[in-house]
Order: sequence, then C-alpha cells, then structure tokens
Amino acid sequence: MKTIIEPFKIKSVEPIYFTTRNQRLDIIKKAHYNAFLIKAENVIIDLLTDSGTSAMSSAQWAGIMIGDESYAGSNSFFRFEKTINEITGMPIVIPTHQGRASEKILFAVLGGKGKYIVSNTLFDTTRANVEASGAEGIDLLCAEGKIPSVLAPFKGNIDIKALENFINEKGAENIPLCIITVTNNSGGGQPVSMQNIKDASRVCKKYNIPLYIDACRFAENSYFIKKREKGYENKTVREIAAEMFSYADGCTMSAKKDAFANIGGFIALHNEQLATQCRNLLIITEGFPTYGGLAGRDLEAIAIGLNEVLDEHYLQYRIRSTEYLSEKLAAAGVPVMQPSGGHAVYIDAKEMLPHIPVDKYPGQALVAALYVEGGIRGVEIGSLMFGKYDSNGKLIPAMMELVRLAIPRRVYTQSHIDYVAEVIIEMAKNREKIKGLEITYEAEALRHFTARLKEAN
Repeated sequence: MKTIIEPFKIKSVEPIYFTTRNQRLDIIKKAHYNAFLIKAENVIIDLLTDSGTSAMSSAQWAGIMIGDESYAGSNSFFRFEKTINEITGMPIVIPTHQGRASEKILFAVLGGKGKYIVSNTLFDTTRANVEASGAEGIDLLCAEGKIPSVLAPFKGNIDIKALENFINEKGAENIPLCIITVTNNSGGGQPVSMQNIKDASRVCKKYNIPLYIDACRFAENSYFIKKREKGYENKTVREIAAEMFSYADGCTMSAKKDAFANIGGFIALHNEQLATQCRNLLIITEGFPTYGGLAGRDLEAIAIGLNEVLDEHYLQYRIRSTEYLSEKLAAAGVPVMQPSGGHAVYIDAKEMLPHIPVDKYPGQALVAALYVEGGIRGVEIGSLMFGKYDSNGKLIPAMMELVRLAIPRRVYTQSHIDYVAEVIIEMAKNREKIKGLEITYEAEALRHFTARLKEAN
C-alpha cells in the first residue's frame, strides 16, 4: 500500500479554540509580535516546538501510575537507567529535569573562559549555556548545510576539515569537548551521517578531545541513516543508534523530543571522574542523583518513550509526515529547506521576503504574519535568535533566516497539516505586504523568548 497511516489510534482529544483574523491582529500586537508571548489557547495549530509537546501513549500514562516517588533509590530510576544503558551503551546515567539542565551542568564543569566548544551547530539553549560558562561556542557546519535550497542527504554534518584546522589553530587543550547535534536543529533539522560521526570521533581521539552527542532526536537521525547511507539499509534503527553512540564519550538529551515525554532529560557518559563532578552540581541544582529534578512518574514515561520511538513504523510515519508538508509548500513555490528535516519544516524567510533586510528580522516578521493569517505558531531560527552586535552596535546576522514549523509527535492529523499548507501558500501570495520588525526590548541572553518588537516604518 502507498498510503502511510498513523501507527496509532486516538484515545483522548483536546478541543481547539478558533480565533478570527481580527482577533489575531489584536493578539499579536499585544504580544509585541513575539509568538512566545501568545497564550496557547489563542493558537489554532501550535508548531512553536516539538519539545515537550508530544502526545504520550497509553503505555506511558499507565507507567505514570506506577511511578516510584521515593526520594532516593527509586525503582523508576533504575528502569530509566537500564533503558538508557541498553540504547546508548553508556554505563553512567544522570537524570535532569530537561536538556538545558544537562547542558548547564556539563558546560559548567567543562567550560570556562578561554575555552571553545565546537559543534556542527549549537542550538539556542546549548549556546547560551556554553557562553554562560565563559566559553565560546563555535559552529562548524558543512558547506552544503548553509544553503537551504541545496539538496544533500546529510546537511547536518560537521565540517571535518574545519574541525581539525580549528583544533590546530586554538590548541586541543583549549577545547574541552566537541558536541554533535543529531539531527541538526538550527541547521534545518538535517541529519548527520554515520561516516561523519566516525570521522569526527577519529579527529577527536587524535587530539584527545571528548566527543559528545546532543541526542534529542537520535531516533530520527538513525532512521535517516537507515534510509540514506549505504550499508545501513538492512540494520534496525536500534542497531544504528547503538553504533552512533559507540563513537561518543557521552551524550546529553532532552527527553522532551524523541522520548515523547513532557519533561525530562539526562547526561550519559563513561568517565566516572567527570560524572562525580556532574553529580555534585546536580545535587545543588536539580536534586538527588536518582531523580535529578524529575518525579518518578516522569522517569517511567521517559523509559517507555525511549523504546517506543525506536519503532520503525512510527519513524516511517514521522519522517513522511514532515516530507508531506515540505513537498506541498515547495510545489507551490514556497522556499523551504531541502530536503525536509526530521521534526520540522523550515521556511527560508530571506528568500521568501527579500524586501525585508536582515536587521528588520524577516523570519520574525514571517512568524507574526503566519499567526495573523491562520492562527499558526512557528518560531524564528535566524537573527533574532542568534544575531549578535559588533562593537558599534550593528547587527551581526545569523547564518540563515529560517522559520521553523516543528511538528509535535502524535498530535496532529493530515487535515491539520493540509490546513497549515493552505495558510502558508495563501499568505505567500501577498508576501510583499509583510512588514519588517524592530526590537523595542531584549534580554541579554536568549532574547527571542521575551523580546518585544514593533512594525518597522
């Protein structure tokens, strides 16, 4: 059969509140043109993030009921630990309340002034935690990953030559770790090949630099390897994931992505000395090492979800659903990242809105317009999120100006996605009417979460 159906049945539903266009015009102005400041009840289709927004399974809800809420030595922790041991092959597991907590602990221990953390592309919270430690985050994305329209199977790869050159330039002693994000969220949700991970591991071992994996979407990345990389077509996704983790010294994960959980994360690693330092900081900031800021019920939900995400029927449906939206938009002339990512479709805002200069934030302008036209909430992955200022206060723009439409797992049906495509295609017909934006307030770090903007003159 050609039709790929959802590999699940709907057991519980949540009503959607429908707003009018005039209502949404008022809402976006009051939210200062920042989608993060819109109440969720005023959103029709919420594609702000796939983090913590998944629909949990009946097995996960059942697991919640047997969660062991003991402060120390919870049975739920040991099930959580065993599951992660089996998937990653890493013997030490440290739970945290979410991915950025893992990053905060890891970079607080390994980072510091004068240090460099290198990556294929650091996402927003990862970069913020690197910089909060005093270290500098360095993105070394492959050349094809920097051009949204270029078709390539693994546009999330780290540039191996640039990695070795950077190590030689700055000195291995100043680079406490290299971290590869799979899939590459800031780079359009693009996958990283197994060969690239192997090559990065080889370079890191040569210079005695630990290699870590940001494993938020490890299952989606493993499925892309199965479908696109020669030699892996007959391996299971679980086997591919195991090999991927075997090249790393450790990993961090937000379980709010590929574990279908609403909260949670972890650090997994081999180095006991580093683990001791991380646990010491964990106890101060998160909690005892067998709960790490999580309830026992959350540990149960994550353990179950980590196994569910490796179901290849689910992954086939997941990747195809994203491709479906991407293909509909591309066929209508909407410039989207090619090929589509695993968890999201990325619109190239610079290409779509050439009349808006980068210092007027075309991505954020597109986010606002998308909400007004259809009640759809996306997120800018561009110069509002990643832009910096030079010594004269002039904007240093991001590498790309993208709008991410992140699709929550097991939440929306095909008709929801058809509606999204219809709204975007209709909006694109009047794209020249979309106005740029100016910032009226911004925080020092992660400004896109709370920034206030207004329409530019």
